[in-house]
Amino acid sequence: MQENKKKEPENMNKPSMKDVLNQTDVNTRQQFYNQYVKDVTPTHSCFANVCKAFLIGGIICTIGQGLLNLYIAMGFNKEVAALYNIISLVGLSALLTGLGWYAKLAKFGGAGTLVPITGFANSVAAPAIEFKKEGQVFGIGCKIFNIAGPVILYGIVISWILGVIYYILLRLGIV
Repeated sequence: MQENKKKEPENMNKPSMKDVLNQTDVNTRQQFYNQYVKDVTPTHSCFANVCKAFLIGGIICTIGQGLLNLYIAMGFNKEVAALYNIISLVGLSALLTGLGWYAKLAKFGGAGTLVPITGFANSVAAPAIEFKKEGQVFGIGCKIFNIAGPVILYGIVISWILGVIYYILLRLGIV
C-alpha cells in the first residue's frame, strides 16, 4: 500500500502561496491555505481603531466649530456663518484629497474621517482626481459620482418616502 506523502513546506509555521499550490492532497492544501491566510491577514486592535477614529473625527469637528466661531466673530449671522463653514470644510476636504493627504488621514483615522460633510466631499473629489487622465467627460464627468452617487440616490429616495409618510400621518391627524 502506497502512503499518501504530504510535502511539508520549508517553514511549517508560514506556508507560502507556492507551498499551498504545490499540494496535491485537498485536505492538506486547505490546511496550508488556511494557515497562509491567517499569516497574511493583518490584525487590528478594535480599541485602538475606535480611539483613532474618535481623535480624528473630534479634530475635524473641532476645526468645523472653530471655523463657525470665526465666521460669527467676523460679523456674519449664524445661518451665513454655517454656510461658510460648510463651504470651507468641503473645500478643505477636496484640497486635502487632491494633495493625497486625506487618504493618509483616512488610513490612520478610519471611520473618524467619515464626518458627513468632509467624507462626502472626499468621496466626490477622489474619483474625479483618479479618473482625470481619462478626460473631462469620460473621466471626471462619468466617474465623479461613483462613490457618492448611491449615497445621493438613496438619500433622495428615503427623504421622499419619509416625506410621504409624514404627509399621510399629518393628513390623518396623527402628527
